[in-house]
Amino acid sequence: MAGPSSRGGLSPRQRLPLLLLAMAALLGGVGGGLLRLGWAFPLPGPVVGNGAAFHGPLMVSAFFGTVIALERAVALAAGWTYLGPALAGAAGLSLLFGAPLAVGGGLFVCAAAVLLLASLVVWQRQPALHNLTLALGAFAWLAGNGLWLLGQPVPSVVPAWVAFLALTIAGERLELSRFLPPSPVARRVFALFMSLVLAGALLTPFCPPTGTLTAGLGLAALALWLFKQDIARRTVKQQGLTRFIAVCLLAGYVWLLLGGLLFFLGGELTGSGPLYDAALHALLVGFVFSMVFGHAPIIFPAVARVQIPYHPVFYLPLAVLHGSLTLRLLGDGLDQHGLRALGGAGNGLALLLFVLTMLSAVLRGRRKAA
Repeated sequence: MAGPSSRGGLSPRQRLPLLLLAMAALLGGVGGGLLRLGWAFPLPGPVVGNGAAFHGPLMVSAFFGTVIALERAVALAAGWTYLGPALAGAAGLSLLFGAPLAVGGGLFVCAAAVLLLASLVVWQRQPALHNLTLALGAFAWLAGNGLWLLGQPVPSVVPAWVAFLALTIAGERLELSRFLPPSPVARRVFALFMSLVLAGALLTPFCPPTGTLTAGLGLAALALWLFKQDIARRTVKQQGLTRFIAVCLLAGYVWLLLGGLLFFLGGELTGSGPLYDAALHALLVGFVFSMVFGHAPIIFPAVARVQIPYHPVFYLPLAVLHGSLTLRLLGDGLDQHGLRALGGAGNGLALLLFVLTMLSAVLRGRRKAA
């Protein structure tokens, strides 16, 4: 196993605690989400209660924030960048175990500031549009966390958190588009759509209907741009892992389009009700977790230095994810709590199947390497 890089990076073994912090946030966030839907979850009462109270911040800032900041730290291989995932993971634990909101919120702000600084370092080294997009995504995370710390309700900062994830994913896909480069006009259109997402996210806390509409328009337009420009349209015709990744991406873009349209048509997000549930979970479960499922077989080996050989069983958690989310949104559309709750339980099952599938693949990879 390789040791830390000469520039101060951490070895895969040293990164493991950061991954465990992310998994703790995921477990608490999912448990809290299921509790909100009326399901029991095998965690201590206070922990799962805090998971329900801070479901959104745990899933976005503690889980995704830790994972994204860790990925960026591994890419830069500079010791200080690992403060980002460490702070985000610590913030998640503080929320789960009942620390004052100011502690968790403050740690999230510091984590986002580290990620933004790391992203700006990358952009300075290579001033490309995809690196600017990643930096603006980190800025959106910092803005959302800061507004939440200052007392803005979660629905007001959700568009900023969505912008963080959407711009991060879009920036990474734009980077990979070098294999099928967009035209200069297409790149300018991408920049316009990205600007709409960011502007809407920043406007929402101060002018909710206009901000949400603008962010939704940008998200829907970005989905159409990715459908048109992403190399996944071609690689879906291949086989094995390449095809699986493409299926994950294209399915995720469908949810991004739907979530953007729900933002656009729904006006001000109130924090409750079927429309709020449908819009957020289309984006954060359908779009973002589909991206996670697709990229995990590539990113996890880079972070943890393990082999994850492809197997067709990878499609099982993906199918459960999209099927259960469809059921959940059907429940939202019909205002049927039972369907919504069943869909939510299916979402949790999909994540469990995904984790088990990845662990099984790691074990198969070790047996092959032995």
